[in-house]
Amino acid sequence: MGFLKSLLIRVGSTAVAFWLATLLIPGISLDSGSATETVITLVLVAVIFGVVNAVLQPIIKTVGCGFYLLTLGLIALVVNGLLFLLTSWIAGEAGLPFHVDGFWPEAVLGALFVGIVTWILGAVLDRD
Repeated sequence: MGFLKSLLIRVGSTAVAFWLATLLIPGISLDSGSATETVITLVLVAVIFGVVNAVLQPIIKTVGCGFYLLTLGLIALVVNGLLFLLTSWIAGEAGLPFHVDGFWPEAVLGALFVGIVTWILGAVLDRD
């Protein structure tokens, strides 16, 4: 039961973070007609983002280990921005009304914002 609770908290907090990003960061948009469609879209985008990060981030970190060392980890901002942009593209291909206009500053700021908000919400909500 702990795994399911943790997964639901993670998906929920990521969905809330995406919702806040669409409200606060210009260039990140969610064009839905109803509240139900908005919630479903946010949950699906959060799942897509989680899968993209779970699959690609370890591969990128392994292959690009030298770049992470060379840039003292700052390349992570670029990688996270590209993964955020990839999430937007996959959501668009799936017919979801979530869109990120471009890489800089939208995708980079969006990835940074979603990461920070998800971390804060996860820390607050994941109490035993």
